[in-house]
Amino acid sequence: MKSILIGTFLWGVLFYCGSCSRGTGIGEARIETEKLFFKELKKSEIHNAFLAVYSPSHPIDWNYSGGKFQNGDVVSAANPFYTASIGKVFTATAIALLVEQGQLRFEDPVGQYLPDSIVKNLHVLSDQEYSSQIRVAQLLQHTSGLPDYFEDQTLDGSPNVMELLFADTQKFWTPEETIFFTKEKMKPLFEPGNGYHYTDTEYVLLGLIIEKVSGKSLHHFFKEAFFTPLDMSQTFMFKRSKPIEKSGKMAEIFVEDFEVSTMNSLTADWAGGGIVSSAGDLIKFQQALFSGKIISPELLKKMQPWVPESHGMEYGFGLRKIYLKKLFPVLPDLTLIGHSGSTASFMFYCPQLDVYLAGTLNQTSEVKQSVVLMTEVLTILKKALSRGDAVN
Repeated sequence: MKSILIGTFLWGVLFYCGSCSRGTGIGEARIETEKLFFKELKKSEIHNAFLAVYSPSHPIDWNYSGGKFQNGDVVSAANPFYTASIGKVFTATAIALLVEQGQLRFEDPVGQYLPDSIVKNLHVLSDQEYSSQIRVAQLLQHTSGLPDYFEDQTLDGSPNVMELLFADTQKFWTPEETIFFTKEKMKPLFEPGNGYHYTDTEYVLLGLIIEKVSGKSLHHFFKEAFFTPLDMSQTFMFKRSKPIEKSGKMAEIFVEDFEVSTMNSLTADWAGGGIVSSAGDLIKFQQALFSGKIISPELLKKMQPWVPESHGMEYGFGLRKIYLKKLFPVLPDLTLIGHSGSTASFMFYCPQLDVYLAGTLNQTSEVKQSVVLMTEVLTILKKALSRGDAVN
């Protein structure tokens, strides 16, 4: 699903970060981080939450989970969660892996891999068809001009797919249905390469390209390329596959007071965000990606031709970059690279501190707060690491 973007209003975290002058060691930082996490859990709108913080170069390997299911069962690290748009990183990395294997190129036209039934009339603007001009790279970076079937308005005012999720919760969506819906009900926003517009439509197309090139279903490709070799035992695709090992039931997702985790209609969120995982598994993936274990460092660099997304944020190939100091000048001069999701999920790497963060608040109204939480944790760690403390 589309990730809700972050503005510059983060006054709560600004006050916290600006007034926290006392230095802390790693041990104290761990205590402060735990306090922050359980402070979030006390909020009435947050029913469950997960947070993992890890550094390969510092004694930091913390994993927090908590909350309850509606039936009273306790939520633990054994319960995976819906990662939403974090799945875009997996899809983009799968494309990059195929590029590294020589099976496609970022600059290839999408029509080279997709059938006419998908490509024809995909991008028609002012009575001119631009479908043949769309490149793989433009799908990755949200610069194709295609509309978003989830949240954009339809031409006739009928419900978009986000609204249809709740109108028919039992519907199982196929990728092709979402593309046909987009072509029939919506119109592009600009010519390919002439703007930026975040859209899951592009990532469905990328998923179809992965299937075409690899000859495998997307969930099988993910399992063989990522989940199994990286021992991501709790990770799978929602309603399409199972985890490598038996795990607890998926943590419940909330849209305000409405619980949505059992809705079959969430299958509309496929290559753009249909992965279920754990905070620990997400960090395994992140570390493998940024340490050159999945693709080469050179190719990872090619995935980062940043374009402006919103104030303090830029977008690459399935990667989002957040500049904390650009969000507000008093924040630490740190960057985060990864992705966030509409369920308040997050998976980011901070290169300056060599720290990985992953988790969720599992509440769509708390997306902004998830960024506040990450900022607070990184501020604490920056102060701790600046002291050179190595006391766990």
